[in-house]
Amino acid sequence: MAHPPLVLASTSPFRRTLLERLGIPFTTAKPCIDETRQPRETPQKMVLRLSEAKARAVAAAHPGSLIIGSDQVACIDETVLGKPGNRALAVEQLTRSSGRVVVFYTGLCLLNAATGCAQICCEPFRVHFRCLSPAQIAGYVDRERPFDCAGSFKSEGLGIALFERLEGDDPNALIGLPLIRLIGMLESEGIDLFAPSAA
Repeated sequence: MAHPPLVLASTSPFRRTLLERLGIPFTTAKPCIDETRQPRETPQKMVLRLSEAKARAVAAAHPGSLIIGSDQVACIDETVLGKPGNRALAVEQLTRSSGRVVVFYTGLCLLNAATGCAQICCEPFRVHFRCLSPAQIAGYVDRERPFDCAGSFKSEGLGIALFERLEGDDPNALIGLPLIRLIGMLESEGIDLFAPSAA
């Protein structure tokens, strides 16, 4: 039995590459939402809210589909580290992260557009940074230019050299899409990734 069409409510190339690993066809759609953090909103509640909002934002254009929404923030304590956008802010973020633990919270939503029912979770992942010298930080930023990445690094690239250790249930969460949790959500919607018809 064919499963409903799958839509990734994101134009992130990192999330698209991760989802491709599951070997099932999907399309992508850009969600247009306000991603501003609400007053007194915790990072965990923010990513839960935004991941669902992204999925629902594209639902009208994809009735009958299963829609994946995801959102991620990096935090030191309760302070959110956004995407730096430029070199100076990337250096500043990595300098602040040096020798400390940065927690990434990734919100995940699987929305059944036909029923309106959503499965939502928040997946934490802890990154223990090495003590980094100013030269190391500058060298990394100039080499990888991680200006569009929360926390100012690309763990799938040279960013792995910034870390002392990683702590979490799903390394994919660090890149922006917790595949292990997503697989469970898909199974609850009747999608068996090992079935011949899944792909």
